[in-house]
Amino acid sequence: MFPVECVVRGYLSGSGWKEYQSNGKVCGIALPKGLKESDKLPEPIFTPATKATTGHDINISFEEMCKIVGAELGTKLRDISLKLYTQAADYALTKGIIIADTKFELGQTAKGVTLGDEVLTPDSSRFWPVDKYQPGKAQESFDKQYVRDYLEQIRWNKQPPAPALPPEVAGKTSEKYLEAYERLTGHKLNV
Repeated sequence: MFPVECVVRGYLSGSGWKEYQSNGKVCGIALPKGLKESDKLPEPIFTPATKATTGHDINISFEEMCKIVGAELGTKLRDISLKLYTQAADYALTKGIIIADTKFELGQTAKGVTLGDEVLTPDSSRFWPVDKYQPGKAQESFDKQYVRDYLEQIRWNKQPPAPALPPEVAGKTSEKYLEAYERLTGHKLNV
């Protein structure tokens, strides 16, 4: 596995929103002035991050990523990530879901670059319902944002060990994941 996360953002949310508020950029990419939280970006952007062994990944610029993996490989990873995101986001829109952003973990095998870890799941992506999308605020979602919100509410300091989730938070998160699955696939998951 390469020591970077390949993140693509189509909308301004999460750490990208926080960074934009402080300097008008995300991972070194200057964005138009006056964007609001959750705004759709003019085009998807590639915003890599380092892979932290503990804690949270750290956003870096494409140039910093190329120093880690090399310019040729960095360009290849960026292009693959943008293509995968665009195809998935276009498909998800037809199913009533906005994929605001996602991360890919890529690695190298004898056959070339390969996907690893989860791909386009509620754990690796922000999924928003199209019919409830309203720029200018945080969005309702089908992803782990519900858990993040709970942890913010209890003021967890983000240091191990993580607090146990109450059954109602775990249950609601599971319901959201199942709804995303059913919308995207058109099938019920028997659990």
